[in-house]
Amino acid sequence: MERSLPTARLATFAYFILNGFLMGMWIVHIPTVEHRAGIGHGTLGWLLLLLGAGAFAGMQIVGPLTDRFSARAVVPVAAALCSAALVLPGFAGGPWTLGGALLVLGFGNGCLDVAMNAHAVQVERGYGRPVMSAFHAAFSIGGVLAALLGAGTLGRGWSPGATLAVVAGVGLVAAAVAAPGLLAPEPAPAAAPAGDGDGARTRRGTPRRIWVLAALALMLMLCEGVANDWSVLHLRDVLDAPAATAALAYGAFAAAMTAGRLLADRVAGRFGPVAVLRFGSVLGGAGLTLAALSPWIAPALIGWTVFGIGLSGCIPQLFSAAGHADPAAAGANVSRVAGLGYLGMLAGPAVIGPLTHVVPLNLAFFLPVAFCAVAAVAAGTLRAAPPEPLAAPTTLRTVQPLEPSGHRAAHQE
Repeated sequence: MERSLPTARLATFAYFILNGFLMGMWIVHIPTVEHRAGIGHGTLGWLLLLLGAGAFAGMQIVGPLTDRFSARAVVPVAAALCSAALVLPGFAGGPWTLGGALLVLGFGNGCLDVAMNAHAVQVERGYGRPVMSAFHAAFSIGGVLAALLGAGTLGRGWSPGATLAVVAGVGLVAAAVAAPGLLAPEPAPAAAPAGDGDGARTRRGTPRRIWVLAALALMLMLCEGVANDWSVLHLRDVLDAPAATAALAYGAFAAAMTAGRLLADRVAGRFGPVAVLRFGSVLGGAGLTLAALSPWIAPALIGWTVFGIGLSGCIPQLFSAAGHADPAAAGANVSRVAGLGYLGMLAGPAVIGPLTHVVPLNLAFFLPVAFCAVAAVAAGTLRAAPPEPLAAPTTLRTVQPLEPSGHRAAHQE
């Protein structure tokens, strides 16, 4: 297994980049697809909910399947499904066909999201140190590549159908090429002794700690969704920034997120995941507070940048903790955390929008600031041991050495 770890890590990077690239290509083609389907912004907004519903369904279905059949078997299939589904929106000719296409695309995206994160947990366990954040940075890099390529093809007048079909073909090839590098399934942990009530209870349901991690993911990904949907509007409507300058708000946030995730693994390895979540949430809340209260554009841009840096390493720690809580149920646990987190990201517009009827937009940002504070207080959840031992002592001995030194330091705080 040691010799296959570097190859498996590269393969995992490939799938994260592919996922970001596929979804990024859909995003840059939204205006042209909307025009082709003959719908308005309002209808598109409702149809995008189907994309989220499909993703959530895919996450919940593929989690247990990954545990049963292994990430090595599920990841390439999920990547192929997501790639093939990308073709559908490009040829949608009306709201009904576009809605169906987005439902299938969302399903494929949700399946790939959970499966590749479950495999990332397996790779991280093999390395015995944090590597999850870099994978999430790779997803962002894939989105950047999609933005660059999409701008080029749109500038040359390529139709969305032709472009997305070519990209889907590239995705299918990439999914097949990267598949041999994935890790073989881990040996199943020893079963709990007969009559062990805790073990039986875990087999029937999800541990409470996983739901706490999922709730934190919901809050923090809602914070990310706020930056995605409202940062540009904040500079434009609250601070009267020109359109080009306002666009820098999201650009600063996204660039900071990517750079922060490239560095977060080293920080987590040195100081532990609790510190990353706690101080990252505090830093993120401070950055958003600066952006919300600043009457000037430059400090507001600094605030959005700090917000991105603070949040950058938080979600990967939650995914990692969920996957490591029980290797036998890593897929299911990751699906719970990812699923609620995804709902949180979708909830950003729905929550902030109505608040702006009561308070100004910049003051509505104090709701995500409060969520950052909750995450900082609850960061110790990452330090807690799994609530119930599912394995015999021999299995515990195989898992314990894989905990990074930073994790152990956090335990001793």
